[in-house]
Amino acid sequence: MTGTRRTLTALTCGTALVAATVTGGATAAADDTGGEGDLANRTAQQISDDAVHELLAAKSLRLRSATSTDPTRLDLTLDRDGNCAGHISKGPLGRVDLVKRGKDVWMKPDAAFWKSQFPGEEGSADARAYQGRFLHGTTDDDFLQRLTAACDLRGFQRQLAAPDTSSPPDSPSPSFTLTKGRPTTEEGTRVLPVTKKGGGAAQTVYVAIEGRHYPRKLVTEIDGETGTIQLGDYDRPVPSRTPDPGATTDISVLEGPVQSV
Repeated sequence: MTGTRRTLTALTCGTALVAATVTGGATAAADDTGGEGDLANRTAQQISDDAVHELLAAKSLRLRSATSTDPTRLDLTLDRDGNCAGHISKGPLGRVDLVKRGKDVWMKPDAAFWKSQFPGEEGSADARAYQGRFLHGTTDDDFLQRLTAACDLRGFQRQLAAPDTSSPPDSPSPSFTLTKGRPTTEEGTRVLPVTKKGGGAAQTVYVAIEGRHYPRKLVTEIDGETGTIQLGDYDRPVPSRTPDPGATTDISVLEGPVQSV
């Protein structure tokens, strides 16, 4: 590792574009209730409320996110204790595998990440030096704390449950319409979409028809931009295995403060 002051560009972990789920508004029924199971006799509002309830009750889940505004992709399994495992991808700018247990964090950047952070021979040298190795630290490190912000399931649940404060208190309530769609399949699971439209935005939650009515996908469209969160593996524990110490290097080898840009 060279003596050059190290500055890493933070990987975007936010899911704000798709954080709002379908709540509130007038309801409209779909034209066809075939294949809706026990959701057939429920209103769009009731189905939405069921999905929110199941999501808020989850102790752990797998979250995958993507937006049209940024190449960042998340694929993380996370729980209420702040543990997580998975990866964050920045497309051609690289990928970081991530493990978090309590305050301990392990990150393993790939070669593309190192080269995008430090162009030229320095990035190539880092890619060779740390090939297959994890950098280890704790959330006392500002960079690692920001990097693992998406591991906070409780925070994600609070964000979804929070009331909409986008309109000033003295402004008229915006008009929304909440509509049931037709049954479809999402990654092998039969789901019923419920769409909320109003204020120039459309938000759709795809709710599992059979068994517990978990939300399986959330899609938000605002001003031509789209964000998607896919949810699954509800209540399956986050893998507890951590990287072998022999394949780990302390993050202090990155000389100077590690910060976002």
